[in-house]
Amino acid sequence: MRITLRQLAVFIAVADAGSTTAAASRVALSQSATSAALNELEAVLQARLFDRVGTRLVLNDTGRGLLPQARAVLDGAAGIERDFGIAVGARDAAAPSLLRVGASTTIGNYLLPTLIADWRRARPDAQVEVAIANTAAVAAAVARMEVDIGLIEGPCHEPELLARPWREEELVICAAPSHPLLAGDPARKLDVAALRQAAWLLREPGSGTREAVEQALQPHLHQLREGLRFGGTEAIKQAAVEGLGLTCLSLFAVRDLIALGRLVRVRTTLPRLARRFWLVHHRRKQFSRGLAAFVDFCEQG
Repeated sequence: MRITLRQLAVFIAVADAGSTTAAASRVALSQSATSAALNELEAVLQARLFDRVGTRLVLNDTGRGLLPQARAVLDGAAGIERDFGIAVGARDAAAPSLLRVGASTTIGNYLLPTLIADWRRARPDAQVEVAIANTAAVAAAVARMEVDIGLIEGPCHEPELLARPWREEELVICAAPSHPLLAGDPARKLDVAALRQAAWLLREPGSGTREAVEQALQPHLHQLREGLRFGGTEAIKQAAVEGLGLTCLSLFAVRDLIALGRLVRVRTTLPRLARRFWLVHHRRKQFSRGLAAFVDFCEQG
């Protein structure tokens, strides 16, 4: 076999760091040895993996295709070492590994902090690194193996990922108590005709919240009249408080402002609205003991 694990490790380090100089410290090699290993890999593959842009190395389409495969190979090799008690350097093989978790916005902001706190109470030495983005971005990061697992709010459209149903959450329609459609009565029930007239405050395309809201409301309203679009749930909440429109969000996300009376849960003639959260991972992902335990913890929580 002409491709080595070191070459793949160097390739990943350069992809992450953007240069052989920055990658050298990550793989404990000199800059010249790092460059040599990358050149050897490109020679074996007979393909360039990076575009040279000034002093930076930027993955080209060939490199982007190789990156998740390289991560999977190194992930599998690390799993073999863990299973056979082979430590890296002098470290104990039982030492906790770093878990990398991607979470879509609602989960990352409103659910994951409590979940990780409970996990850390059960395992005080556990190390977890969290990346928060919209559902599409998290799924893409899992597909590239940049994170170990993803917790997402919308359907997964990445073919390389496996999705497990995780939790169900309730979606609620909210507005400021002074919203004109409520006509001064926060307890007023709005029918479909009124909801169709409303200007809706929505997340950006690619957001799991937006996709879930559209799937929940469009069968009843046929279309949503977009009033304003925001890149985050907190901005939508504050826009709703200011009376700029109706919004449909996770109950987890708005219960604080409902409790303060700054938003009201709008009564409607619609049935109960809900959506599913999903836990996703790459098909080729090798679960360490720590990651398997964390996934079990998430699913039992």
